[in-house]
Amino acid sequence: MSVSVTLRDAYSGEAEALARLQEESAVAGFANVFPPGRYPFPREEVLQSWRELLAREDVTALVAEDGGKLLGFAVLRPGWLERLYTHPNAWGRGVGSRLHDEGVELIRGLGSSRCSLWVLEANERARSFYEHRGWRLNGDTRVVPFPPNPIDVGYTLDF
Repeated sequence: MSVSVTLRDAYSGEAEALARLQEESAVAGFANVFPPGRYPFPREEVLQSWRELLAREDVTALVAEDGGKLLGFAVLRPGWLERLYTHPNAWGRGVGSRLHDEGVELIRGLGSSRCSLWVLEANERARSFYEHRGWRLNGDTRVVPFPPNPIDVGYTLDF
């Protein structure tokens, strides 16, 4: 299946669809950290966070789609790559790379000289993705608020 990716800004009414895509990606990608039988995906919290993000003036949600089907998203604000998820069906097809590269350019265009992000310490796939693109650990850590409360590590990319 070939992927013809179009990037656009998210619509204000897409919170449910974006939360669903995030859930599908997280359940598939984070099963080693959040075994779904033991730690159900926090649907309501994630949906509420999407509603809040899409209402913020300082946030851009960039969506990747193919023929109207959502493939992924990147959530940006000055100096931060807040979220970057792709649907498991789009893994390895360049969708995440397109979202990343466009997102970083948008953040740079806002006048930032540096960008930061958080990633699960145990998410080797994402950590490799970012490190391959020049991101470096910055020494920051935080506890994820959802059980079993794993650790996020901070990364920074200087422009």
